Amino acid sequence: MRVLLKLTLDCDPDAAWRALQSPTAFREVAMPWLDFRSDEPGGFPTTWGSDHRVRVKALGAFTVGTQAIRLDTLRSTDPREQATRILHDSGGGTGGALAAIPHLDHRMAIAPDPAGPDENGRLRTLYRDQLIVKAGVLTPFAWYAFWAFWQWRGVRLRKLAPTWAYDPEVREPDETGPDSDQTKVEQP
Repeated sequence: MRVLLKLTLDCDPDAAWRALQSPTAFREVAMPWLDFRSDEPGGFPTTWGSDHRVRVKALGAFTVGTQAIRLDTLRSTDPREQATRILHDSGGGTGGALAAIPHLDHRMAIAPDPAGPDENGRLRTLYRDQLIVKAGVLTPFAWYAFWAFWQWRGVRLRKLAPTWAYDPEVREPDETGPDSDQTKVEQP
């Protein structure tokens, strides 16, 4: 069974793509219903690599299970969607209740909003999210749980997206700043 989201996010596609690459953004979108804790010795990386093991906690109180996150990036094969970038998670549950769902097919697509820039000239993002759930006889129950959680994800994505749009300001080095070779001397 499939769970789908289609949203317009208030940030540019590059900012949305960077957020998809971030374990921090991944956790922020899921909170407070779920929290993901790294099971890797070094903890979460700054950006995702290919594989990562996590422990999933519900409501911060109890562990639901463990999950493998296996990410790769794809490009749309449709020539009309050349600007579309896709993050694909082919991991799945590895322990606890999540072991009932050993394989997930989760694709998150980022593209420029086809409506073009907004009234202020800012480019927004078309975000499409598809999760295919297969859990045998438990599939209808798993689907409903994921569907409810995906609605929360949609709310959180919309709320957090504007915060992804702002990159740190690039400052020119001050000629008399603390990192310069010149020292400013005050006259008495």
